[in-house]
Amino acid sequence: MSSERLIYLPLGGAGEIGMNAYVYGYGKPGQERLILVDLGVTFPDMDTTPGVDLILPDIAWLAERRDRLEAIFVTHAHEDHVGAVAHFYDRLGAPVYCRAFTANIARRKMEEHGHPPRAVKTVSAWPETTQAGPFTVGFVPISHSIPESSGLVIDSPAGRLVHSGDFKIDESPLVGEPFDRDLWRAVAEPGVRALVCDSTNVMSLHEGRSEATVGPEIERLIGTAKGVFVATTFASNVARVLTLAEAGERAGRSVCLLGRAMRRMIEAAVETGVLTSFPRTVSSEEARDIPRENLMLIVTGSQGERRAASAQLAGGKYQGIVLKDGDMFLFSSKTIPGNERGVLRIVNQLSEKGVDVIDDTSGLYHVSGHANRPDLEEMHTLLRPDILVPMHGEHRHLREHVKLAGQRGIKGVLAVNGTMINLSAQTPEIVEYVDTGRTYLDGTTKYGALDGIVRDRIRMALNGHVMVNVILDDEDDPLGEPWCEIRGLAETGSSRAPLVDVLEEDLNQFLGRADDRTLADDDKLEDAMRKIVRQTAQSEIGKKPEVTVVISRLS
Repeated sequence: MSSERLIYLPLGGAGEIGMNAYVYGYGKPGQERLILVDLGVTFPDMDTTPGVDLILPDIAWLAERRDRLEAIFVTHAHEDHVGAVAHFYDRLGAPVYCRAFTANIARRKMEEHGHPPRAVKTVSAWPETTQAGPFTVGFVPISHSIPESSGLVIDSPAGRLVHSGDFKIDESPLVGEPFDRDLWRAVAEPGVRALVCDSTNVMSLHEGRSEATVGPEIERLIGTAKGVFVATTFASNVARVLTLAEAGERAGRSVCLLGRAMRRMIEAAVETGVLTSFPRTVSSEEARDIPRENLMLIVTGSQGERRAASAQLAGGKYQGIVLKDGDMFLFSSKTIPGNERGVLRIVNQLSEKGVDVIDDTSGLYHVSGHANRPDLEEMHTLLRPDILVPMHGEHRHLREHVKLAGQRGIKGVLAVNGTMINLSAQTPEIVEYVDTGRTYLDGTTKYGALDGIVRDRIRMALNGHVMVNVILDDEDDPLGEPWCEIRGLAETGSSRAPLVDVLEEDLNQFLGRADDRTLADDDKLEDAMRKIVRQTAQSEIGKKPEVTVVISRLS
C-alpha cells in the first residue's frame, strides 16, 4: 500500500455559501504538495460585523505551508471565489491560474493592491492542462451565471478528481459556453475517484431554467412601464446585464449603466471577447436630459448594499438622477439569505416614492446559476464518481447532498471547513481537523474574528460608552472633580437630572471617601470608577455602558 495520500481540505465554502477556499494535496502525510482552488470573500452585515469591509477565510494553516503550495486555481470571477486572491498574495506567493475573463478581473485586483499582475496566468480551456507538482489541472467549461466558468479536472497519482465549481446545466446561456454533456462524459471516461460538487440548490426539486427564458419576460414587463424603468441584478451576471440592455433597446429606451462594478464587468467581458457587442449606453449626465418614458437604468445593489446605486436611488438620488411616482424598479435577482433586511429597506423606500417594485416572486425575471437537484443527479450520472464530496453550501445542503449520493449508490462524505479527508483510502476517512475561522478586512487592516475588535464594537453599539477623566496631583489627591463624556446614551434618566451630572457627582463622592491605597493604585482606581459608572447608569437609564477611565497624574 502506498505511503502517500490524496487529501481534500476546505478552508472556506463548506458549511456556508461564500468565502470559497479548497485545498488539495498529495504526498506523504505532513509533506503533501498542495494546490488551492479558489480564494474568495463573503460580505459583512451591520448586525454581526459592524464596520467590517470584507470577510476573508483564515488561511493560517496554508500560509504556514506556503513552501509546499504549488499554485492557486480560480474557477470563475465571482467575488466569493476570486475576491481574496489579491488580499492574500503576499502571504501565499503562489502563481494564480485562471481563464481569460477571470484573469482580467484578478489582474485588476492585483494592481489595486500593489501586486504584480503577471502573477496571474491565463490558461485556455480543456484539453489544455497545467502541471502543479503532482497534479495536472485542466479547466473544463461549464455553464454558470458569469462568463468562462469552469469545473476543474485534477489528475493525481491517486486518480482523477473533478471539482465542479459553481454550475448549472444550461444549453443556451446566451453568454458563455453551454453545458456540453459529451465533453463531461469524456472527462469521466478514465474514471473519477471523487466529485467535489456544488450543493447550493440541492433542496430545489424542479429542473433549472435556462437564461434564455428570461429575456422575453423582461421585455414584456418594460412595455408596461410608464416612467423610468430601473433593473438591478448581480453585476457579474454579464448575460443578464446584456439581456436587460437588449430588452431596453428593443423597447426604444436609452440604456444607462450605474455602478462601478457593473461597468467594470462589461468592460472585462468586451476586452476578453466574451461579449462581441453591447447596446449603446448613455452616461448619467446624458440620462438626466432624456424623457423619463424613454430611459432605462441598469444598476448595482441587488443585495441591498448601502453604498450601491440601488440604495442611493431609493434614499434620494444617484449621480443627479431621481426616481419618482410612476417609475418601475425590477429586482432581476434572488436575495441571498442574510440580505433580506437590506433589500426590504430599499423596497420600502422606493414604495414611499411611488415607484412600482417588481421582485422575482413570480420566477419570471431571474434564473439561478446553480444546479437544482435534477441537474445534480444528471452530473452524478455523467461522471459516475466513486466518492461524492459536497461543497459550496450551508451544512443542511451538504448533508442533503450526501443523502442524495447515498440514494444513488455513491459514497458521500460530509466535510465542513477544517475537515481534512483522505480521498485515497479505500473508504474515504477524516484524518485531521484544522482550525479555521474568518479574517476581517477593516479599513486597511486584517485581523481575526476572535481578536475581540468587532465584539467590542457591538458592545459599544448595544450599551453606549462613557469616558471618565480624572487628574491627581503628586500626592495622589484629586485636582478638581472628575468629568464624563457620554456617547450613545440617553442624556437624562430617572432622576430627571442630566446623566453626566449624576455620574460626575457619584464619582466625586467616591473620590472624596477613597483611601490612600486606592488613590495610589491606577488599576484599583480604574476598576472602582468603572463599577460606579455602570451602577449609576443602570439605576438612571437601565443600561450598563462600556466605560473608559483616563487617569492623569501630575509628577
